[in-house]
Amino acid sequence: MTSERNYQLRHSLYLLLTAVIWGIAFVAQSVGMEHVGPFTFNAVRFFLGAATLLPFILVRSKGRSGREAAGGAEQSLRKGNGASGGRMLLKGGLLCGAALAVASSLQQIGIQYTTVGKAGFLTAMYIVAVPILGIFAGRKAGGKVWLAVLTAVAGMYFLCLAGGELQIQKGDLYCIGCAFFFSLQIMLVDRFAPHVDGVQLSALQFLVSGTVSAAFMFLTEQPQLSQIFGAAVPILYAGVLSCGAAYTLQVIGQKGMNPTVASLIMSLESAISVIAGFLILHQTMTARELTGCALMACAIVLAQI
Repeated sequence: MTSERNYQLRHSLYLLLTAVIWGIAFVAQSVGMEHVGPFTFNAVRFFLGAATLLPFILVRSKGRSGREAAGGAEQSLRKGNGASGGRMLLKGGLLCGAALAVASSLQQIGIQYTTVGKAGFLTAMYIVAVPILGIFAGRKAGGKVWLAVLTAVAGMYFLCLAGGELQIQKGDLYCIGCAFFFSLQIMLVDRFAPHVDGVQLSALQFLVSGTVSAAFMFLTEQPQLSQIFGAAVPILYAGVLSCGAAYTLQVIGQKGMNPTVASLIMSLESAISVIAGFLILHQTMTARELTGCALMACAIVLAQI
């Protein structure tokens, strides 16, 4: 029982670190959009994220080959390196990557037409969509989890909609769609992560997402190197940390975790984004926003009891 609790705590910390990196990424995404279009931003960041993971995959592959030579082939097959494991990795990478590409594109487009606060609130509504999708996948969320979800939604309202405004506009619709596809991506990761190598799955979904984004980039935008270099710092953060590190931590952290609880922990990104705005952009926090942070913290604790 103790080892199981330690496992859950460790993976919860992985997901918490993911939320911190994603929360700061809202600042990077907002600044990056001053230089490049949404598809250009996503295409470069996802390819950069995949490139960041390549050295780790090569090192792990060499180590695995050495273990196989020493008689560890059965363990390697259990990790998903056999023919069936390769097919599952490919399928998981394609599905997770497609969902991630759509979600990220809708988010980047939505940020252009709505406030960052409303975008953060509507995007983080995946914490509601995940348990609903989980019902169709045969998972049942307990009463405490649903109470935690409602508490987190209330917290995000106070946190991200400080003025009490809730008028559905063009950008809001994009962000609502974004929340649905992020919840779908979370459920897909929950489906495939336990059966394949997490780092390989993460890298493959980045390649798929980057390819999809690049296709729309050339169809709808006119990317220039000068613009990309102008957004170098936000893109580097979004590619190396938000993609390469955070999405990989998500894949690893979700192994063995209830996806609803995982989504609640990751939804802290909305609280972190406000804190990042205060520290980096010198935006002040109102008593209403602090109340939202407190409610979200309570939701996370409630979900973990």
